[in-house]
Amino acid sequence: MSDNWTAIAMVFVGLFLIGGVVSLLRQGLKIGAAVCGVGAAMALLAGVLWW
Repeated sequence: MSDNWTAIAMVFVGLFLIGGVVSLLRQGLKIGAAVCGVGAAMALLAGVLWW
């Protein structure tokens, strides 16, 4: 496992935002889910690239 805590934090933020996407889709808020999905993708990509 990496010693880089920033990368680990970014991955957890991305996973948290994926949960937000699921929640917003269940509520029928597609635009909010799309915005949250973009944020999740950016956070996960940043975490992987930072690793």
